[in-house]
Amino acid sequence: MISRAITLFLFLACIGFSARAELRIEVTKGVDNAVRVAVVPMAWRGPGTLPEDVADIVGADLTLSGRFETLPVKQMLSLPNEPDEVFPRDWRLLKVEYLVIGYLEPGKDKAYRLHFALYNVFKQEVEETQVIEGDSDELRDMAHYVSDEVFHKLTGIEGSFSTRIMYVTATGPVDNRRYQLNIADADGHRVETVLRSTEPVLSATWAPDGNRIAYVSFERDGRPGIYMRNLETGEVQQLTRFEGLNGAPAFSPDGKQLALVLSKDGSPDIYVLNLETRRLRRITRHYGIDTEPSWTPDGKHIVFTSNRGGQPQIYMISLADLSIERLTFEGDYNAKASMLRDGSGLVMVHRRDGIFHIAMLDLKRGRLTVLTETALDESPSIAPNGSMLIYATLVGDEGILAAVSIDGGVKFNLPSSEGDVREPAWSPKKRKIFVPISK
Repeated sequence: MISRAITLFLFLACIGFSARAELRIEVTKGVDNAVRVAVVPMAWRGPGTLPEDVADIVGADLTLSGRFETLPVKQMLSLPNEPDEVFPRDWRLLKVEYLVIGYLEPGKDKAYRLHFALYNVFKQEVEETQVIEGDSDELRDMAHYVSDEVFHKLTGIEGSFSTRIMYVTATGPVDNRRYQLNIADADGHRVETVLRSTEPVLSATWAPDGNRIAYVSFERDGRPGIYMRNLETGEVQQLTRFEGLNGAPAFSPDGKQLALVLSKDGSPDIYVLNLETRRLRRITRHYGIDTEPSWTPDGKHIVFTSNRGGQPQIYMISLADLSIERLTFEGDYNAKASMLRDGSGLVMVHRRDGIFHIAMLDLKRGRLTVLTETALDESPSIAPNGSMLIYATLVGDEGILAAVSIDGGVKFNLPSSEGDVREPAWSPKKRKIFVPISK
């Protein structure tokens, strides 16, 4: 039998306590030299009214990033929708550096056609202009696309507003919990519940294609098993359900393999499951606890947590020869690590002065930087653009999701409108990719 202490080490604070509800955004820290941008209301040149305010969504996205200061509509001196309608003097008086302007009209084969432009006030010129089309239910996706394009143009970093986040919630009294696995837009809107269960749901993770997820569920006889769900078809496959632990699934970068933790042969060890052949390969063999695997970007190594040295630390194992290297030495607790996409650093849970924070280890310089200031921070997940990470934390007695930039300069909270949330995972792909009709 695995002791309660080991179970706590493996599944520390995995279960959340909330109802299905949208997340709201609260920016708590932005950069000091935020770029001043005005997102002008976009005209609708068609019948009726639009179900979504595209400009409002774009403005909220840019504000959310913490890198931009957006001008309230009520302070705007004019409302241009095309570049030749812009009076630069009006915007210079308001100290606005860039305008996002545009309009929508009915499309030929699609429901909506969106024209938008990014205007540089001081240069008095258009920096970017595009036309995209979307179906009637894709207005939010079109708005997030505009945000991504503007963000990329002004920062040089690919935007992540079109991505999604996955998280676990729970409702009801302690003796009658009901668990949900939810997926929402990166701004917390459009929540979809993909799984409801009376048993815990843990360690949900995305496949690189963004169409599959894997998670741990106790839905059959109260025993843990690893399941894979196709989000497009709803098909669910049971991947493992061995005696003992079945946990911490992590897809390989090519999506063809799954790293996981099993204790079927004794102590918890790391295994790799080939999703095509279902061949299982044991990667670690140690009497200690090896858990929380994640892949290096090249797919040649696995980073994992182990207490083989007496305390939880981060190690890396080569899949070619199974050689192991210890990566963390600072502090008495480091766990749940993920490597940045460029391989330059590790994001992890780090304990300092008895408090759990999210930290980043620079692998080239060996420097560890604590990124968060809240308590009981856990489950960090890196955005696909590598500039932000989302994690679970406590603010007062409320469990919420929060995010922080890799340099620690931008921070925001995503509390649920009802209760607590836990175990976030940032999607690796954008929800919808639009191909511009013209640029």
